[in-house]
Amino acid sequence: MGKRNLYLSNTPVDEALSLYMAALQGKIVPGSEIIPVTEALDRITKSAVYAKYCSPLYNAAAMDGIMVIASHTNGASEKKPVELQPDQDYKIVDTGDPIIPPYDAVIMAEDLIESSDGKLRVLASSSPWEHVRPIGEDIVAGEMILPSNHLIRPIDIGVLLSAGILQLEVIKKPRVAIFPTGTEIIEPTEIPKKGDIIESNSRMFENMVTVKGGAAFRFPPIADNYAKIKEKVAAAAKEYDLVIINAGSSAGTEDFTVHVLRELGAVIIHGVAIKPGKPVILALVNDKPVIGLPGYPVSAYIGFQNFVLPVLRLYLDQKASEQETGIEAVISKRIVSSLKYKEYIHVKVGSVGDKIVAAPLARGAGAAMSLVRADGFCVIGQNSEGVEAGEKVRVELYRSLEEIRNTLVIIGSHDLIIDVIADMMPNHYKNMYVSSTHVGSMGGLMALKRGEAHLAPIHLLDEKTGAYNTAYVQQMFGDQVAIIRGVGRVQGFIVKKGNPLDIHTIKDIRKSRYVNRQRGAGTRILFDFMLKQAHMDAAEINGYTNEMTTHMAVAALVQSESADAGLGIQSAAKAMGLDFVPVGLEEYDFAVPKKYLKLDRVKAFLHILKSEAFKEKLTALGGYTSDHLGEIITF
Repeated sequence: MGKRNLYLSNTPVDEALSLYMAALQGKIVPGSEIIPVTEALDRITKSAVYAKYCSPLYNAAAMDGIMVIASHTNGASEKKPVELQPDQDYKIVDTGDPIIPPYDAVIMAEDLIESSDGKLRVLASSSPWEHVRPIGEDIVAGEMILPSNHLIRPIDIGVLLSAGILQLEVIKKPRVAIFPTGTEIIEPTEIPKKGDIIESNSRMFENMVTVKGGAAFRFPPIADNYAKIKEKVAAAAKEYDLVIINAGSSAGTEDFTVHVLRELGAVIIHGVAIKPGKPVILALVNDKPVIGLPGYPVSAYIGFQNFVLPVLRLYLDQKASEQETGIEAVISKRIVSSLKYKEYIHVKVGSVGDKIVAAPLARGAGAAMSLVRADGFCVIGQNSEGVEAGEKVRVELYRSLEEIRNTLVIIGSHDLIIDVIADMMPNHYKNMYVSSTHVGSMGGLMALKRGEAHLAPIHLLDEKTGAYNTAYVQQMFGDQVAIIRGVGRVQGFIVKKGNPLDIHTIKDIRKSRYVNRQRGAGTRILFDFMLKQAHMDAAEINGYTNEMTTHMAVAALVQSESADAGLGIQSAAKAMGLDFVPVGLEEYDFAVPKKYLKLDRVKAFLHILKSEAFKEKLTALGGYTSDHLGEIITF
């Protein structure tokens, strides 16, 4: 007869887990492997993934109709229609067809009038790029598609493939061996006799491991035999990353598990203060975690949730979080909606001050990246015209509320370094994240004013002094907002390889097809200032009203032959393999309310900004200086 196990303790759950995690420290190192994107569902990225191609790959028709040369429709009205000749003024296109130069706009089929002789008439003039999806509208080659440590969803796979990514590095699944024990245990396929118990816990564990990202290996039941249990566990601890032994963990005369584990390795905990589920064993064998769980199903489930899941997270480099959906948030931007539809708006969400802020992302059927970037969505009901900025909306979250509350919200000017910092933040600070929305420098300062962001990236030139940023911040905020010095970055003309149009000054831009930045962007303000200095008028610039919201989007249009030049940063030109004509060095800084300088999230941001690892990444990007990184200017 076996002996009873009298060593059951009653350790509090948190203390037991803490002791076990301490014992495992340094023994669990997440591995990685390269897999096809098509097999990556529910896997976790090891490192950041960057786009290989743009999406769309070319300028594409956004509507069925005809592609036209916009200038050929000038002056069209109901009183004075413009007649268009086939193959001379227009070509028929369907949604998704390429827009081929010199055509630069699309007129919808329903806006056309066909005359008896087969010619088409239009009653309104078109503007360049109307109803055209420009190359890179959704995805730009070289931009980050997914950050490291990201759980891959179905929409992510679609976007990765659209961006030309066929393989990626993911964290290896921990291999988990599962052993049900007990002489009375039978398989579900057997016909039970009196005293038999159909084994089911191991199948529950198997599926819980799978759902949580592990690879489960369930073995047939082992009878209550000390030598057999010892043999199986010893072998499994060499081959697998984690071993689960079900039943035999209590104080019965045939509960051999704890004795086996003491002989093979070290038992850290035997017995926790939880009901049901006290007889849990937390052990190490061959430096591998081995966990004994009680036989009763509810006890087994509770033990798995409390102790197996945290170990799986170590292997998967994941932190614990409790998903909470359905929160109330303040919308940061006016949303206009049609009365006809119930509309789903994807949003980035962050906690700023005492409120949760939701920033709407790009809308439209083609904006797949809005799904990837989204933290959740809000619904604008049918028969509603939308919501105003500052109104409260209900947001269904894709991320946990804990993560939202630990997110640094950045709204303002775009730069590649924001993606770099966003990727570095959770790797250096496991419980901190970055959410960024690109609305231009002035848009960022307005977001600060409304209390909707922690930081606003800005590069605003004061025409009077030639200095950057300080005048704008002082004028709008007085002494309430400080400036964190960022990077010096080279602004210049992004041009085609070899600079075929020989563009060197702003006056040379007149011979090009230009692509501009949106109103309120620091780059747009700089370009307007340069026009003023050169005594030039915006009307002289072919493409002045053709606006993009990021430097990468500008570079993508030049690279695709859709434009000849655009003002932007050197790193964007380098990323797209283009030439660059420098026009000057500017200061790209971060406005921050003084009260937020004490936030851990802002301190973490500052630490990364000053780090050597970040400076190395700046060097790799090219076009930046780092002389004053992290210096704080107060007023």
